[in-house]
Amino acid sequence: MNIIKQNPFRILGLTGNATEKELQKQIGIIKRYAEVGKTKSFDYDFEFIGDFTRNSDEIQQASNSIEQAHKKLLYSLFWFVKNNQFDEIAFNNLKENETDKAIEIWNKTLKEEITSKNYSSYLNLSTLYIALSTIGDQIELQKLQAGISLKGNLIHSENLKDFSKLVTGNGIANDPIEISKKFVDEVIELLKPYLNKQNGISTNDLISLFSTFPACIKKYISAKFTEIPISSIENKIEKTTRKRKDNPRNAEENGEELYKATKSDITLLKKLMGVSSVQFQMLSDKVANEILQCSVDFFNDRQENDSENNFETNLNTAIELVKLAKSVAVSSQVKDRAKENIETLNGMRDREVNQAIALLSSIKLAYEKAISEIDAQVVAMSMRLSYNQTVNYSKVDKMKANCLDWTKVVEVVTNGISMNNIATIQRCSNQIKVSEYKNLVDFLFSKLGPIQINQVKHICYWKDVRATQAKARAKKVGSTISKATDGGCYIATMAYGDYEHPQVMVLRKFRDEKLSNTLLGRSFVSFYYATSPHLVKLLKNQKYINQLIRNLLDRFVNKVK
Repeated sequence: MNIIKQNPFRILGLTGNATEKELQKQIGIIKRYAEVGKTKSFDYDFEFIGDFTRNSDEIQQASNSIEQAHKKLLYSLFWFVKNNQFDEIAFNNLKENETDKAIEIWNKTLKEEITSKNYSSYLNLSTLYIALSTIGDQIELQKLQAGISLKGNLIHSENLKDFSKLVTGNGIANDPIEISKKFVDEVIELLKPYLNKQNGISTNDLISLFSTFPACIKKYISAKFTEIPISSIENKIEKTTRKRKDNPRNAEENGEELYKATKSDITLLKKLMGVSSVQFQMLSDKVANEILQCSVDFFNDRQENDSENNFETNLNTAIELVKLAKSVAVSSQVKDRAKENIETLNGMRDREVNQAIALLSSIKLAYEKAISEIDAQVVAMSMRLSYNQTVNYSKVDKMKANCLDWTKVVEVVTNGISMNNIATIQRCSNQIKVSEYKNLVDFLFSKLGPIQINQVKHICYWKDVRATQAKARAKKVGSTISKATDGGCYIATMAYGDYEHPQVMVLRKFRDEKLSNTLLGRSFVSFYYATSPHLVKLLKNQKYINQLIRNLLDRFVNKVK
């Protein structure tokens, strides 16, 4: 009900301070008109407020509504009283719909303080402002604010007692806090059709209307609007928790749904209660913690049950959930937990490349250990040889080449690094890790044969492995110039007559570990491979020239060893 438009005093055509005698006389007049099917109009109908009904039932209901003194006081708060000549003059203007003139008259009587002479002006002007602000579909917030403030000034003034005596006929003690609460309830009811609607009034603005009221009243009205959203949030958290436990697979959807479903309520509570409110903080953190748990349960479930191996997608989904939780969290404790979760998940982003590095590193470590053991055996053997005996380095090199079961190694790599793993490694943003991985792949390929390289070529995603296969093929079948390819040392092989000669091995090692690491070195190697095949064709049968080249290379090898 619109407590102004359908005010019992308006239906009865009276002011709020009409006497019992005036009331009964008015009821008699209205009933006599009703008996002959007519409706009587009165000076205090104030048509500018809007239409209303006045029939026998309405009259009886209006009369019953103001029988009790406290009810009469409440309804008169939302109507007009006539206490002095200024009121009468203003009423005459209202009868002619001259609202601006009435406002001007009452405004002139307002002082810095409410007195026994002007308290009726506070009441009447505030009622007029509230009535004018709620006519039609649009709220006039400025007038509404003025009306509420003036009413509050009266309720919490010493002259509330005078107003009570004027309306009820006695000066009974009235608690201004209780009257304020009833006033708040009626204002909320009055503004419901406009609440949070276009051209209406927002909840936050409604609460702000009572900014001049005591703190306990502001808390009272805030509670009116916080009770429902708090209960709603609590229920949604409980519902999400139940769903998450029943089906962790859908925990991601549950977490997102909780965030969306509680966002507007949390925003409202933040405005109403303030960030400093302990209750608001606890509620927001509770929502954040549930979303965090949804992220954890979802990711753990996907780790165990995702047959499609969508690790990266699942990881990103879990991180996005944590970010939502962090945006809701208020306390530093929950924010820190969210931050730690993001760091942990981001750390897992490199899981694939770390696992690949660990596998390849173990192979390299096993190889280096085996080589070290062979070298130790060679040294021990060298110390036992007589002066005319030498170590068969070709045999040593073959031992080193076969120190690991490379077929088994290929099987381990194939099983340990899948195509899905490589797809994830390709997307890895940690370039230090990626570089380490590539170096290990290059090391492995330098030890494998062409067929073996082909079996694990998927791990070398950044370049074509055919050149590497060609070098491996040449190394496997070539111990002479005719069998060497662009990966061999043409002139050195020609001079020493053996692709696997120790001196040739040293030179290849120098090429791979020194020259290939600098721009100038790589340029020299490219020039060497472009020109040396032609020189070999010219010099391969020149015994003395080959001997000269061998002597020069021996000196060079001694320096680079």
